[in-house]
Amino acid sequence: MGVSSEDELVRLIEKERESGVFLSVLGFGTGNYQDGNMQQLADKGNGNHYYIDGLQEAKKVLVNEMSGTLFTIAKDVKIQVEFNPAKAQAYRLIGYENRMLNKEDFNDDKKDAGEIGAGHTVTALYEIIPIGVKSDFVKPVDQLKYQKTGNIERNNSNDLFTVKLRYKKPDEEESRKMTIPVADSNGDWGNASDNFRMAAAVAEFGMVLRNSEYKSKGSYEQALAIAKTAKGIDENGYRAEFTGLIKAAEKLSSKLND
Repeated sequence: MGVSSEDELVRLIEKERESGVFLSVLGFGTGNYQDGNMQQLADKGNGNHYYIDGLQEAKKVLVNEMSGTLFTIAKDVKIQVEFNPAKAQAYRLIGYENRMLNKEDFNDDKKDAGEIGAGHTVTALYEIIPIGVKSDFVKPVDQLKYQKTGNIERNNSNDLFTVKLRYKKPDEEESRKMTIPVADSNGDWGNASDNFRMAAAVAEFGMVLRNSEYKSKGSYEQALAIAKTAKGIDENGYRAEFTGLIKAAEKLSSKLND
């Protein structure tokens, strides 16, 4: 009812968010559901987008995470990661293709970004190729003539990377900046937490599902094996549900390949 044009809707939502009215979008049903449009509207409204596909998801969004859905604690949140060239020769962010910003947008307060609700956490995974490891994805390039490659101070440190974070309080228009260096702990897979292993399993599952060019030796079987070791305390059953999704995807894939 009312405004139906996508452009008009976006303008209306952007106007109302300036007054402190944020928009979250909950999707139901199948068929003509425009997932991309719903995500865009929620982004423009400084809110969140969820698809409710069953009772468990409804409970998660409308009960367990209700405070985070309704109460934004930081808006236009931007994260920039700089790896130490003495530690990593190449890296890539896994996912977030629809959230990528240009480097110069990080300091531009006029550039819209994502929001974080009360109690929410955000996970970003990077695939890293350490110095000295040969890879087909690292292509040789000529040395720069007029610029030094790397940073002397960084190369002499034990930092693995530095995280830069910008955010605005919900009622402010000027961003605040945080810079946090992260040391190389020389940790290995055996010391990884349940949360880390589960995140890795989700990332691998996504790459296999999309047949990503970066999946390498990734498989449903391996993603499932990792997920099973990372169940930990699964109060709401989300991790058990995820292992069920992997099994279902593997079964469907087998039928399609038969």
